[in-house]
Amino acid sequence: MAIIITEECINCGACEPECPNNAIYEGGAEWRFGDGTSLKGMVSKMDGSQVDADAVQTPVSMDLYYIVPDKCTECVGFHDEPQCASVCPVDCCVDDPAYRESKEELTGKKEKMHV
Repeated sequence: MAIIITEECINCGACEPECPNNAIYEGGAEWRFGDGTSLKGMVSKMDGSQVDADAVQTPVSMDLYYIVPDKCTECVGFHDEPQCASVCPVDCCVDDPAYRESKEELTGKKEKMHV
């Protein structure tokens, strides 16, 4: 599963530097799979499509900080709990019901991103 930032976000930015996968971006910011990871070349997304790791991607949100589900591992392999949720002053970093992954899947995702 991934974490999502809800509309209660106050745009404080506390979560962004805590993410070991560089999966959190400021609203309106473009992102890349290669940002903060060792991904290079073609990357398989959760939906089965492929994209170049260095290709600029459209922001998930224009107004609030957001988490890229394809890069979120809930900090599995780094920490015991999602760091974004632990530092959020308004508790707006919560489980995203749209993305459910097992611990093994999250571990595999982490291993692909950080070789």
